[in-house]
Amino acid sequence: MRKKIVAGNWKMNTLPAEGVELAKGVAAGRSEVCSCVNFIVCPPFTHLSQVIETLKGTDIAVGAQDCATEAKGAYTGEVAASMIAALGCEYVILGHSERRQYYGETSETLNKKMAQAYANGLKPIYCVGESLDERKAGKHFDVCKQQIEEVVFNLTEEQFADLVIAYEPVWAIGTGETATAEQAQEIHAYIREVLASKFGAAAAECPILYGGSCKPSNAAEIFAKEDVDGGLIGGAALKAEDFLAIGKGF
Repeated sequence: MRKKIVAGNWKMNTLPAEGVELAKGVAAGRSEVCSCVNFIVCPPFTHLSQVIETLKGTDIAVGAQDCATEAKGAYTGEVAASMIAALGCEYVILGHSERRQYYGETSETLNKKMAQAYANGLKPIYCVGESLDERKAGKHFDVCKQQIEEVVFNLTEEQFADLVIAYEPVWAIGTGETATAEQAQEIHAYIREVLASKFGAAAAECPILYGGSCKPSNAAEIFAKEDVDGGLIGGAALKAEDFLAIGKGF
């Protein structure tokens, strides 16, 4: 059985005290959701340590939203994977569409970040997905395949076993647009086929999350699809009640 995962990407939202309160809210309602659902929260760097402390004793994991390409050194403003791991993070989001679009992250960049994540015991949540223009041009399969082949195919079988994939239809992030459950299933199944071409039967165990405007009202329909194993949640992760309600979609 693949893991069922609901991961919250808080992006550049919440101050430290607000993040702690949000984490407390998620922890308080955790028992209302099936224990089969794995919750992950990914706060900004500034309050990772406080959120980790708040969630101690719970089964809610914490991840970072990014990490540096290098282990250490003169890289002002960067945060190393070792620093994140030392705080107690278990996961790190890599290749998010906003990092690709706004900060020019390429497969070359992401290969370095993946190497740093694995070297420090972090489990990557690796994001793939197409823009609106690419979707309209019918290139969504090709885009996802390329993003996987250029990075994920460089992993060892052991590393692949700790990977989570998040499919993000970029055109559905922050726009209120959402891929239909059928569209989500179609691309998730395709991604799993691409993974299987390299990793064989192990691809059946890799969680693939949907990351495009997933909310309480559509989570159950999307999560019911065979190859959708949960969600990478943006806006709805900023309210504990909504985040937990998405977990009830399984």
